[in-house]
Amino acid sequence: MNDSDKTTGGEVTWHPDPKRPDFTPPSGAVDAHCHVFGPAGEFPFAPERKYTPGDAGKDMLFALRDHLGLSRNVIVQASCHGKDNSAMIDALRTSGGLARGVAVVAHDIADDELDMMHEAGVRGVRFNFVKRLVDATPREVFMRTAERVQRLGWHVVVYFEAPDLADLSPFLKELPGIVVVDHMGRPDVSQPVDGPEFARFVTLMEELPTLWTKVSCPERLTVAGPPYDDVVPFQRHLVERFSGRVLWGTDWPHPNMKSHRPDDGLLVDTIARIAPTPALQQALLIDNPMRLYWPDA
Repeated sequence: MNDSDKTTGGEVTWHPDPKRPDFTPPSGAVDAHCHVFGPAGEFPFAPERKYTPGDAGKDMLFALRDHLGLSRNVIVQASCHGKDNSAMIDALRTSGGLARGVAVVAHDIADDELDMMHEAGVRGVRFNFVKRLVDATPREVFMRTAERVQRLGWHVVVYFEAPDLADLSPFLKELPGIVVVDHMGRPDVSQPVDGPEFARFVTLMEELPTLWTKVSCPERLTVAGPPYDDVVPFQRHLVERFSGRVLWGTDWPHPNMKSHRPDDGLLVDTIARIAPTPALQQALLIDNPMRLYWPDA
């Protein structure tokens, strides 16, 4: 892989030549958080987007999956595509059943369109509260959407930053079904893992048995940089304490990264540090994502 294969004028934020991981994922491992961007000539980016990425389509994603020794993908709708899920849906339809999706939908989406998405492989809907990425949406709108997708057995994915957790907690407790928090709620990893900020999130996980989280994105959370020694304790704490409700993903192609281009092979190598036993690796990479996204497999 090289940059000349990947750019179309937008921002390239992924590594041009990721290493082959030293850690070998167990057979059937799932990358439970990744994206597709475009190609813009076929799937234009949303006019209201806050950033413009380079093209990073399904073929690149599936090639990376194989390069890393993974087996399946969960493709999360990226904010640069807004509520047009066409690129994600196209990737699902051509994955041979090896990909599932998480959509971003309009509040007035028709039931038959939700049914179409479900048939294609969508199994969740995402609510983004990160103000620098999206415009604000009233919580009652999100709640109605969450209630509507329960008939399909979908879950809700929420993306927010740690300072917003206290305000969001009542809303999270009211959401129906399973709720998955992206990237551990973006903790401040310069604070202690046993400090009050992260304890607020851990306590919410304890109180809500329907709350799951993705122990992903050390490259975004780190202060120290690769190999993310400052983030690993937070990830490992959640994996060991909530082994049946954690997911892992690469976040490829790493939208909006400013500090460095993450090496996805290195990200795979962190798995052995955050899930240090075969049993924890099995739960994190296979059992949990399969239960949520491929329950009938």
